[in-house]
Amino acid sequence: MTRDAPGQDRPATGKATRSPRRAMLQRMARHRGLAIGGALLVILAATAVLAPLVAPHDPLAIDPASIMARPGPRHLLGTDTLGRDLFSRVVYGGRISLLLGLISVAVSLFFGVLLGVLAGYFGGKVDEVIMRFVDVLLAFPGLLLALLAVFALGIGLRNAMIAVGISGIPLFARVTRGEVLSAKQNLYIEAARAIGAPEPVLIWRHLLPNIITPNIVLATLRVGTAIIFGASLSFLGLGAQAPAPEWGLMLSQGRGFLAVAWWMSFAPGLAIFLVVMASNLFGDGLRDVLDPRLGT
Repeated sequence: MTRDAPGQDRPATGKATRSPRRAMLQRMARHRGLAIGGALLVILAATAVLAPLVAPHDPLAIDPASIMARPGPRHLLGTDTLGRDLFSRVVYGGRISLLLGLISVAVSLFFGVLLGVLAGYFGGKVDEVIMRFVDVLLAFPGLLLALLAVFALGIGLRNAMIAVGISGIPLFARVTRGEVLSAKQNLYIEAARAIGAPEPVLIWRHLLPNIITPNIVLATLRVGTAIIFGASLSFLGLGAQAPAPEWGLMLSQGRGFLAVAWWMSFAPGLAIFLVVMASNLFGDGLRDVLDPRLGT
């Protein structure tokens, strides 16, 4: 039996072990829904950020000579009752609607995770009080809860963001509580507690990193719902106010002219459809990739 010469490398007997991060990126790249949704979101976000370069007209400029003009070379999506270019208004409206979705979801995520962690980790009376409060919020449909919050806070875009954020808190709180109840039984939590780790350190460094993934997935799925809720509030006159180029407000302005100027509602409706579809595709794909039980 021959031995390898000193210093001679043995031939590889299998594929090199992939790092978990690289394997995750490859799974994400292979997921068609995730790729399509992510690409659409990037395009929509880039269009909104670069609105001054993309929009051919001032979204607030009134042109009496072009009132309710049909879609054409000069106005790609037509104009409204004041002659304002709808394509430019949709592009600039992306800034408002996307910002509303992101900020409201951030509000829901922060307070929902906070309440869920406190309820799940400390249990007892803390859990009882917090979850009964969450149950009261869950008794209201999401849009109705947002309407009640707007009535309490006042009309306006900023209050609409807060209201939509409040409507999503119960979902994040319940998901987080369930994850905390499961995670705090793991040995690494018991080990950290045994060596005397303070409660804030134990929660921040050991518990949160292991429960954040479901909340990230829920947040991506929630963005589309938040944009719809925000558009609904503006449609009812409770969110963004004229002359802001907000998609829900544009829908409201065009609803009375469907028979003679259908494009006034079609343009913002198409924008809402695209961004909600993209966020749902991305959220579903992210869930499939991050959840090992689905076997993707």
